Amino acid sequence: MTSSTVGLIAGLLLAIAAVIGGFPGFLLALVLGTVGYVIGASRDGDIDLNALLRGKGRG
Repeated sequence: MTSSTVGLIAGLLLAIAAVIGGFPGFLLALVLGTVGYVIGASRDGDIDLNALLRGKGRG
């Protein structure tokens, strides 16, 4: 699946969430979608969450 297809599906799902749940539903869908994207990108190896969660100056 291409990035544009994933973006289209995500946009349609956010639009449905906005229509059904109003603004709070839209925000919840946006937050959960972002969390899902970050977890998926981490599993694919695109981003390194350990570097972000480790913090600075500890050691």
